[in-house]
Amino acid sequence: MDSQHRPSPDSEQQTTSRKHRRGIGGIGWGIIGAVFFGSLLAIGILPRLSQKSELQAAVKEASTVPSVNVIAPRRATGATKLELPGSVVAQNQTTIYARSTGYLRRWYADIGDRVRAGQLLAEIDSPDTDQQVLQAKAEVVQAQANVSQTRANLAKSVSDLKQARANLLIARQSWQRWQVLVKEGAVPQQDADTKYATYQANLASVEAAQNTINSDSANIKAAQANAYASQANFQRNTVLQSYKKVTAPFAGVITARNVNTGVLISAGNGNTSSSTSNTNTSNSSLYTIAAYDNLKVNVSVPQSLSQSLQTGQTAQITVKELPQRVFTGKVVRTSNAIDPTTRTLLTQLEVHNSDATLRPGMYANVRFAINRTNPPFVVPDSALVVNAGGTQVATVTKDHTVHYQKVAVGRDYGTEVEITSGLTGNESLIATPTVDETEGLRVQPVAQTK
Repeated sequence: MDSQHRPSPDSEQQTTSRKHRRGIGGIGWGIIGAVFFGSLLAIGILPRLSQKSELQAAVKEASTVPSVNVIAPRRATGATKLELPGSVVAQNQTTIYARSTGYLRRWYADIGDRVRAGQLLAEIDSPDTDQQVLQAKAEVVQAQANVSQTRANLAKSVSDLKQARANLLIARQSWQRWQVLVKEGAVPQQDADTKYATYQANLASVEAAQNTINSDSANIKAAQANAYASQANFQRNTVLQSYKKVTAPFAGVITARNVNTGVLISAGNGNTSSSTSNTNTSNSSLYTIAAYDNLKVNVSVPQSLSQSLQTGQTAQITVKELPQRVFTGKVVRTSNAIDPTTRTLLTQLEVHNSDATLRPGMYANVRFAINRTNPPFVVPDSALVVNAGGTQVATVTKDHTVHYQKVAVGRDYGTEVEITSGLTGNESLIATPTVDETEGLRVQPVAQTK
């Protein structure tokens, strides 16, 4: 019975094999589970560790890279007001000189007087000029008498020529008849020779009379030329005599008088006395006169805005002493050349001044309304850096490094300035650069809020 229930050797071997496989399967499943749970742990922990490392590196970098406030340049408005200082000058101003030498007999206009064109300002007593006029007039009379005399001589010479030609005709006919009579033997040859000699004498008289006429004709031309010269000299002296009366060349205001009664005046330049002094002083002018109805205002426009001005453009003109008045001026011309010293364009405006409110020499403010087709950029004045390299701005490049860019400055608005060249508008500018922001320094830009 025991032998019946005892397992066979083969059966025991199979049982042992099954137990061994069961043990190995449990270990495999354990290893697989450990690997699985380890993978999950790695997936959850490693990114956190990486993020922590990156965060620590960023914190470390942020602690070593300085932060700077950056701004962007903005475009100025196209329409702008331009106010510039100007100088009021007369539309027409001149000094009046003497053209006649003599003593001042009397003056009729003083400083501040408004005069019309052609108005008598002063008279000069010039006896020398008067004498020259009389002498020139006498020379004209004498020259005209010479012309009349030469014409009479010519008329007599013409008459003599006619008489000589008549005598020549008679002498030739007589000689020809006597030649016929000689051939016929009616008269001797000596009588014929006498007639021939008379003919030759009359022929010579005709030639002499012709030469006299030619000479008289030349004398007439010379006399006429002398008469023309005498007449011209007379007219010249008459004109000089008319300069004894000094008149205004145009309507205006007398701004200076440099003469007094009795002073000796030389034509063009002489000794005159000042209107405010009793001593003689050297002065080449008698008066200074200026036209006030239309005035000019000279303005120096900066080069950056010179292209915005057009001929015919209007501007408002004010004077500090006349706060209630606003004058309108019109651009009439420019110098068309930039002054290399000031880099400005001389511009001239015309202003109507019929009531003579404005006066030459006044300081004025000129305000233009300008529309700019390509307005410049505007940045705070704190963004500018001025050093040996010129005027610059500190920019932050794409790789967060500092770069200094040279710029050209235009109008100054106080807290802001215009940048006429050097910027494209896409730059990031350090709002307030310091000496610590050197070229190539790595920085952390922070956009500045208004």
